[in-house]
Amino acid sequence: MKTSVRNKVKLLSEDETSRIIEMAWEDRTPFEAIERLFGVSEPEVIEIMRSNIKRKTFNNWRARVSGRKTKHIKLRSPDVSRGYCSTQYKPVRKR
Repeated sequence: MKTSVRNKVKLLSEDETSRIIEMAWEDRTPFEAIERLFGVSEPEVIEIMRSNIKRKTFNNWRARVSGRKTKHIKLRSPDVSRGYCSTQYKPVRKR
């Protein structure tokens, strides 16, 4: 028996939900990467976004993501070889 989308979303921890939202916001992180890491499909990501952010914010996100080539591996240019900017994550120096 398959788990419904809503039940599967409820099984995620707060940290996992937060990270999924963060990855969904990133333009270069494809839905396939989220599915690989968390086992959450694109419709499930949409449900997570819908239930965890404000309606206006969700509508803006959907408008931006819909049809975006970088959010789907099959639509991506072969020139895009990573999911984030090389300068995005810099290690914190210890003093």
